[in-house]
Amino acid sequence: MKTDELPGLPHSDTIHDTDAGDHTVVGAAGVGLAAAITAGGRSRRFGQDKALYAVQGVPLLNRVAGSLQAFSPRLLIAPEGRYILAGWAQHADLRPGEGPLAGLETALSVLAAHGSVHDSAPLWLAFAAVDLPNLTARYWHLLADRAGPGARPTVRAVLGLDARQRPQPLAGLYHVSLLPLVTALLGAGERRMLALTEHLTSEQGAAGEARPGQGPGCEFVPWEVVEAVCPEAYVNLNTPPE
Repeated sequence: MKTDELPGLPHSDTIHDTDAGDHTVVGAAGVGLAAAITAGGRSRRFGQDKALYAVQGVPLLNRVAGSLQAFSPRLLIAPEGRYILAGWAQHADLRPGEGPLAGLETALSVLAAHGSVHDSAPLWLAFAAVDLPNLTARYWHLLADRAGPGARPTVRAVLGLDARQRPQPLAGLYHVSLLPLVTALLGAGERRMLALTEHLTSEQGAAGEARPGQGPGCEFVPWEVVEAVCPEAYVNLNTPPE
C-alpha cells in the first residue's frame, strides 16, 4: 500500500466500541479534549511501516484514529507527507527520530499555539501511539472522567495502569501546561515517556509500580477499571503477528 493511498476512517462499527453512543458520552466528563497520534517511528523491529499494517482489514493508524474521532483538533504527528488521513492535521516532529516524548512535545506545542488564538481551545490532549489497535472511545471517556471538573487541581496527566500496576503513558491524557516540563526533559537528554510520569508523582512504588489514584500531578486509573471497559487496551504490536 502506498502512503498516499491510506484508506479513510472505517465506519464506526468497524472499530470496537466506537459507536455514536460512545461519542455522546465522551463529552459528559465536562472536559474539552484534543487528540494526537504519534506515528513518526521508523518501524525497524516491525520490518514494515507499522501505521499501515492492517489488523482485521483496517490499518493500525485508522484503528487508533477511530477511537479518537470525538475530539478536536486532531493531530497526526508524523513525517510530512507520509500519511493522508481525512480530518487530521499533520505535523512533523520538532525532534525527528527522538521517540514519543518528542512527539508529545510537538503535539502540546501545536495545542498551545492553537490556544493562543482560540479562546475555546481544549487544554487536555488525548495522546496515543499508533501501535495500540484496541483502544476505544469508551477508554478515552474513562480517562476523561478523571480530568473533569471533579479532578484534583494538581492533576496534569491521567494514565491507566496495566495488570502489573505499571503506568501506560502511550495512551494517556496530558494537560497543555506540561509543555515546558516535556521540553526541559528532552533538553536534558531524556527520551523515556515514563520520565514525565516520574516527575509528576512522588508516590512511586518499587520497580516503577504506581499506586492507583496517587501522586500530586498524575492520576492513575486502576487496571480493574480499565479492564472492565477496554480489556485489550495495552496490547501493542512491536512485531507482526506470527
